[in-house]
Amino acid sequence: MNFLKKIPETASLILAAGRGSRMKGFNGSKTLLPLIAEKSPFEGSRPILMEILDNLPPGPKAVVVNHKKEDVMEASKGYNLSYWEQPVLNGTGGALLAAHEFVRNQPCSRLIITMGDVPLVKPRTYRELVRHLTENCMVVLGFQPEDKKQYGLLRTDGHQVRKIIEWKYWKTFPPKQQNALRICNSGIYAVRKDTLLRYLSLLASNPHIVRKEIDGKLTDVEEFFVTDLVEYMCNDGLPVGYVTAHEEELMGVDDLSAVLKVQELYKKRSPQSRN
Repeated sequence: MNFLKKIPETASLILAAGRGSRMKGFNGSKTLLPLIAEKSPFEGSRPILMEILDNLPPGPKAVVVNHKKEDVMEASKGYNLSYWEQPVLNGTGGALLAAHEFVRNQPCSRLIITMGDVPLVKPRTYRELVRHLTENCMVVLGFQPEDKKQYGLLRTDGHQVRKIIEWKYWKTFPPKQQNALRICNSGIYAVRKDTLLRYLSLLASNPHIVRKEIDGKLTDVEEFFVTDLVEYMCNDGLPVGYVTAHEEELMGVDDLSAVLKVQELYKKRSPQSRN
């Protein structure tokens, strides 16, 4: 089976800088939340970041940090990681740009970009993502939930992704057009290093204006989206593919209810099913 095939050593970049403003009652780093709860959902063992690191394929790994960075660095000091600070929380693209030296200098030809609050992705799913780089320059990990919430949506053509449309744009589409976009973006990607490096300057020069509530006031801020890379590559005729996984495998910990659900799912997994 495909997921049993070995893949080349692959670099991994974990985006773990965010604050988690919807996590009421918790001020720590979401990536250090426990998968095994003890005294409370916020206290326990098996931090999310450790699960992610252990499930990623062999290769150099880096973490993008900001909020509670000292805690993240201390908790993961046994993993031989490099850390890159995202000084301003300016989107997933901003996180990638903050770690551009890691991308450039690490020796692997393939890179996984993953989220620091999505702990249940299986090793074989990461391998499948990388395996599809044999015929694509970039591969998006998607899923098909019952409720698309505020996820980015994939505009596909056969096995190719033409564009990822962020919620701030697709929310204004008529219902028929929204319903035609069925696959959601998990925020997890595999990409060829040489291709990615060619597009970082273009990404850095094209910010989006996003209205956010900061200190109780609505403020327009500049953000950069990793998803823009898909459109840039497609416009140049480069192939961008996708693979899908089950919604539960790609669940992030955005709020307390999500933390409880992820902890429940982790508890139900047998050691064999985690692979």
